[in-house]
Amino acid sequence: MEKRITGIGVSPGIAIGKVYLFFKKDIVISKCPCKDVDTEKAKLLEARNKTKEQLIKIRETTAKKVSEEKAEIFDAHITLLEDEDLLEEVNNIITDDKVCAEYALSQGVEVYTKMLSEVEDEYLRERAGDLVDISDRWIRNIQGEDIVDVSNLPKDSIVIARDLTPSDTANLDLENTLAFVTEIGGRTSHTSIMARSLELPAVVGVGNNLKDVENEQIIIVNGNTGSVIVNPTKESIDECLKLKEEFDKKRALLKEYAHKDAISKDGTKIRVYANIGSPADLGGVLKNGADGIGLYRTEFLFMENTDFPTEEEQFKAYKEVAVAMSGHTVTIRTMDIGGDKYLPYLEMPKEENPALGWRALRICLDKTSIIRTQFRALLRASAFGKIKVMLPMIVSIEELRKAKAIFNECKLELMKENIAFNEALELGMMIETPSVVFRAEAFARESDFFSIGTNDLTQYTLASDRGNEKIAAICDPYNPSVLIAIKMAIEGAHASGIIISMCGELAGDLLAVPLLFGLGLDVFSMSAISIPEVKKMIISLDKPECQMLAKRVLSLDTAEEVKAELLRFLEVHEKGGTVSY
Repeated sequence: MEKRITGIGVSPGIAIGKVYLFFKKDIVISKCPCKDVDTEKAKLLEARNKTKEQLIKIRETTAKKVSEEKAEIFDAHITLLEDEDLLEEVNNIITDDKVCAEYALSQGVEVYTKMLSEVEDEYLRERAGDLVDISDRWIRNIQGEDIVDVSNLPKDSIVIARDLTPSDTANLDLENTLAFVTEIGGRTSHTSIMARSLELPAVVGVGNNLKDVENEQIIIVNGNTGSVIVNPTKESIDECLKLKEEFDKKRALLKEYAHKDAISKDGTKIRVYANIGSPADLGGVLKNGADGIGLYRTEFLFMENTDFPTEEEQFKAYKEVAVAMSGHTVTIRTMDIGGDKYLPYLEMPKEENPALGWRALRICLDKTSIIRTQFRALLRASAFGKIKVMLPMIVSIEELRKAKAIFNECKLELMKENIAFNEALELGMMIETPSVVFRAEAFARESDFFSIGTNDLTQYTLASDRGNEKIAAICDPYNPSVLIAIKMAIEGAHASGIIISMCGELAGDLLAVPLLFGLGLDVFSMSAISIPEVKKMIISLDKPECQMLAKRVLSLDTAEEVKAELLRFLEVHEKGGTVSY
């Protein structure tokens, strides 16, 4: 029987495929007494063997689909798993304490990770994170839980999940994924951002309406409307195929704008850049005619590894992007880990408010070896293209100065080592917090450029978690307070003579483009799929008219009033008319 569900369409496109359920249960480990020591030891060994088989399979898949170099990471995992001293330690806990295998394993791993984290050898210290990752899989196998994996999917899969973390999407089998559907999330959730970056249709925020869905069922996902159809009838499939054909034709027509310059009617040239997560995104960037890259999220390079990527690994990734962009700007953001993005090999404190806690540059200024390695790799890559470096999550001038000092130290090191780099490499910063907006001009005097991250700026300005669907309506970038913050940031940048871009999702929203153009934004950076349509829009605009629109919008009191006014402007504009103010 056909079932129709409505969520939030966050990435355009239409897909028909088969359901692939990706739901991970939280591990629950209790100190349960064991009735038979030998039975628990047998469970431990059997689960270890199963874990080894899984890791070997993952290694083979990684070697085939990614590279042998990446696959070798799992050799270290298998070696740790086969450590007989660890097995003996866990068996002793089972014997001495008369506890179940999973509890004994959790205790044994805790002892070993503590021991590894305290040794002087850096390589051994870093194995502590690997061991935690392995033990998670081992414990799930002891408990008999089916381990759901998204790195090797059946053909034509549509992934259904409660949510997809950045680490999940980093390991996703893109070759066989047609679309995403998640129970939670909004337009600025990481699942949504990733779907747009990958040019995959996506619908989020469907709640528990898919609880009865089963693997292999036929499903239709319409990322344009937010519609999801399970077990569609022949009529629904025919209608979907017709809509898909129309959508694909419209997208093909927009392609003619991809490689045009975004020059408005009054002659103002705007640069339209792309946001990427890895070199794998370059195909979409070049195809859609990006003038440059406004945001390279390097955290995905960290998340797809089981250890901190080396300077050489980072250098190769950054160089690949710089060379591919052939002299066009590539803005690379330093590691933005924390909040909802974590690394299994980096011990993170349990925090009440992780979005306000130890994250991004704060981690790097505490553990300076991380940022030093990244700065060196970025500086070396700058010899091969027009790279800029961008710092995330800054709240004070002191943080900016500390980061700049480390950056300059890395420059001196490379000079002494006779390693080439661009000595004029620009170091800029994200505008994501009200504390920076209030003193934008002061920060601009110490920064080479600004980039507004509207996703975080919105949630910090409005004190609302952008990942919480219950308050999604509050976390609205069209709230007048957020728009005034954007205006202040633009004015602060221009007062100090620096360029300001926007790499948040608002930059690719057609409703916002005339307003942002009127406010004086220099560079728009977005998911590559949005570039042709945004260029088409800018080419049709007149800056003086958009400046009047901006003045009118900033006088309004609510997000709904703002959106209504912007919609009115677009409707009149599309008919060739002019809105008078």
